[in-house]
Amino acid sequence: MRTEWIWLAALVGAGVFAILIYNRLVRLRNLVREAWSGIDVQLKRRTDLIPNLVATVKAYAAHERRLLEDIVERRNASLAAATVPTQAQAERALQGTLHRLLAVAEAYPELKSDANFRALQEELGTIEDHLQMARRYYNGTVRDLNIAVQSFPQVLLARPLGFREEPFFELDDPAEGNVPVVAIDGGRA
Repeated sequence: MRTEWIWLAALVGAGVFAILIYNRLVRLRNLVREAWSGIDVQLKRRTDLIPNLVATVKAYAAHERRLLEDIVERRNASLAAATVPTQAQAERALQGTLHRLLAVAEAYPELKSDANFRALQEELGTIEDHLQMARRYYNGTVRDLNIAVQSFPQVLLARPLGFREEPFFELDDPAEGNVPVVAIDGGRA
């Protein structure tokens, strides 16, 4: 009789432990989804701002037609992206063309002094700041979920219950982080 109670207590303990693990994994997955919605909101705000920015630049820099078309193409690719990796790739491309657009604006003093352009540029900067914060939050929640899914004993329940690692949202191209090494004689090492 005594061993039956021990087995029953062990089963109840294992069940409670499994429930706690499952609930933690559900909470982490929902935090990842919430964090992605924050990124999605900022990306939507930025893509909504782009037509106004392009129209303003077009009024002053009509001969920059190819760049403006490129921005529209990149914006459309961003809107069409369906997964985190494809969204990150589309956003890297869009970010690069937006930087080129702002660099072109430097060549047009009348454009730089245009109040509408300045307001759009400030709004774009604010959106980029919010996007960076949302990306940090998302990547932090993804890190926590991935650790939980990969750690023992959660891994025993996570995979059979359909919990998987989520990809990080990385806008910075890892190749850009490679700083060339310069030798003392001025040549590249």
